[in-house]
Amino acid sequence: MSKKVSLLLTTYNSEAYIGNTLESIEAQDYPDIEICIADSLSSDSTLAIIDEFSTRSRYKVICDSKKDSGIYEGLNNAYALSSGDYIQVMNDRLTVPDAISKLVKAIEEEERSSAGEVLGAHSDLIYAEGDKVIRYWHMGRGHIGSGWMPAHPTLMLKREVYEKYGTYDTSYICSADYEYMLRILKNGGQLGYVPEVLISMYYGGTSNSTKSAYINSIKEAIHALKANDIHPAFFITALRTLRVAWQFIASKASHRV
Repeated sequence: MSKKVSLLLTTYNSEAYIGNTLESIEAQDYPDIEICIADSLSSDSTLAIIDEFSTRSRYKVICDSKKDSGIYEGLNNAYALSSGDYIQVMNDRLTVPDAISKLVKAIEEEERSSAGEVLGAHSDLIYAEGDKVIRYWHMGRGHIGSGWMPAHPTLMLKREVYEKYGTYDTSYICSADYEYMLRILKNGGQLGYVPEVLISMYYGGTSNSTKSAYINSIKEAIHALKANDIHPAFFITALRTLRVAWQFIASKASHRV
C-alpha cells in the first residue's frame, strides 16, 4: 500500500498559473495524493478554478480561504490541513507524470542505504517564464557548510520532520524556507536525490522579485545561519551566493550551445 503524499499550495489571486499547477498534479501517476490549499482571500477567479478542478479531480482537494500574513503563514495553514505521510510544497509545476513517484522512491531507497536519519528527497529544477527556461538548477548532493542547499520547491519531507522540527518561522519575510532547511539539515539529516528536473518553478518570487528583496534575503540568510548556530555565517552565505552565480552562468552557457 502506497503512502499518502500531501501537496501544500498557497494562493492569492493566482488565476494566471493555478490551473497549470493543478493540471500537472492531476497528470501524476502516484495513486495517493491530497492537495491542501491555503488561499489568502483571493478576489479574482482563483477559488472558482480550484472549485471546478476539485469536482473532477481523482485526488482529494482541501481548500481553506482566510487572511494570512504571507506565503509562510499560508504554508503553515496548508500543512495544518494535511494528513499525508510525505509533505511537499507545490506552488509550481511538475514537469513529468512520475515526479511524485520518483521522489517517494528516492526516500525509500535512501532509507535502505543510509545509516543516518532520512528526512526526505529533492531533485533538480528549472525557473521558467511560460515555455522559456530562464535558469536551470542542478542541485546535486552536498552539505550546508559549503553553501549547498536543496531547492525548496522540490523538497519532499516526511511528516515526522514537521512534527520534530516544527513549521515555518513567519518572522522571516523572504527566507523562512532557507531557515527551515537549515533547521532540519544542520544535524546531518540525509536526503534522497533525483538527478532530474521534476519541477518547473514560476520565475519571480518573494526573494528575487526586486534588488531590495534580494538584499533582504541575504540579510535574512545570515540571520538564519546565526540563529541555528551555523558558522561562519558570512562565509557560508558568500559560498552560497557564488553557487547561485555559477548556476546562472552555467545555465546561460548551456542555452547558447
